[in-house]
Amino acid sequence: MNNYTHLTLTDRCTIERCLSNGYSFKEVAGLIGRHTSTVSREIQNHRTFIKSGQHPCANFSFCRKNSVCGNDSCTYYCKSCKSVDCSTMCTDFTLNICPRLNKAPYTCINCSRQNKCRFEHAYYHAQNAHALYLSELSESRKGVHTDDEQLAKIDRLVSPLIKKGQSVNHIFVTHSDELMICKRTMYNYIDNCLIEAKNIDLPRKVRYKPRKKKNKNTVNYQYRVGRTYEDFKAYMSDNPELGYVEMDTVKGKREKGKCLLTMIFTKYDFMLIFLLDNCSQACVEEVFDFLWNALGGTIFHRLFPVILTDNGGEFKNPYALENSEYGIMRTKIFYCDPMASYQKPHIERNHEYIRQVIPKEKSFDSFTQNDITKLTNHINSFIRESLNMNCPYDMAKDFLGPKTIRLLDLRKIKPDDVTLRPSLLR
Repeated sequence: MNNYTHLTLTDRCTIERCLSNGYSFKEVAGLIGRHTSTVSREIQNHRTFIKSGQHPCANFSFCRKNSVCGNDSCTYYCKSCKSVDCSTMCTDFTLNICPRLNKAPYTCINCSRQNKCRFEHAYYHAQNAHALYLSELSESRKGVHTDDEQLAKIDRLVSPLIKKGQSVNHIFVTHSDELMICKRTMYNYIDNCLIEAKNIDLPRKVRYKPRKKKNKNTVNYQYRVGRTYEDFKAYMSDNPELGYVEMDTVKGKREKGKCLLTMIFTKYDFMLIFLLDNCSQACVEEVFDFLWNALGGTIFHRLFPVILTDNGGEFKNPYALENSEYGIMRTKIFYCDPMASYQKPHIERNHEYIRQVIPKEKSFDSFTQNDITKLTNHINSFIRESLNMNCPYDMAKDFLGPKTIRLLDLRKIKPDDVTLRPSLLR
């Protein structure tokens, strides 16, 4: 058992996965080599709370109060007011808390009523929990590690000498027995204006410009924890009934500017293409949120249960893609190995059809989503030998359903009208 060591992101991912699968705290603790109480405290301290669409007061149903804000001329009930939040003023406000959140598993995971519940929801998400832990770790180490009396003593000794023109080094040599801090700490006190002497009183400090630090591009691979290609294969082996979607982006002439987000249903070779304003995480998240809100959770879960993508920067926030804005899990994201595009062959092969119409080095900035939808329909109407001489549209039509087809303006192009040449978008 790992005693006296902090939980890692891998541990937290294990906790999240086990909670989703209905494991007990004892079973989770055994898997990560910790005590059951450690798992319990971790979930209670680092869970994410999501407000429901209902009023948070337990007295809401029968409350008849008005003029809580002091406006005696108002005749409306305070609970219906759009201008003032009565919960911040009312002395009788009582937070509506679900009793389930006061006992294990302390979250709404696997609760049959979570879609109808009026209470505040709570979920445990590994990425959020780890970010909160790191923030707590950082905050606990901030500030001055001395009391006011000791700081005042240092100020009375050091500030007058600095104002005489003495350097910090000179002062430390002559008063080493009285100063129980290091020179670096002394400079920090001056930088943070904790003593009377300021940087302006240090001639050499003012004379020299701060050295420019080289911008080192560090890569954080934490987003891959539990989402590698090996994890993908294991997950699909455990869930053989699920299909999966491959996802990628296609860039235009420049790194900046519009690009294409492509998603392909591997079972049918059916591809969706979305025009993004730029190749950023925010733009990709917008597409996911649009599909989730427009299609609804049931259809989204059926269409996109698992997504396999590459390690592009636009995909490196798996939590935002996997979960809705209210913290509801909507898909599972996995990543190919670096430099291994062959691990998602369906979408790489379909990109060739895009390039037949929009050659490499051509900018996408002049195109609209209507143009890209037109391109999508022609590609999906192209008959494939691999589909037993059928086109992707015919294969996927029933799977997609009328709501998806109508929302994305998908349609079949007559075989003789299918065009995969630049003239299509001229």
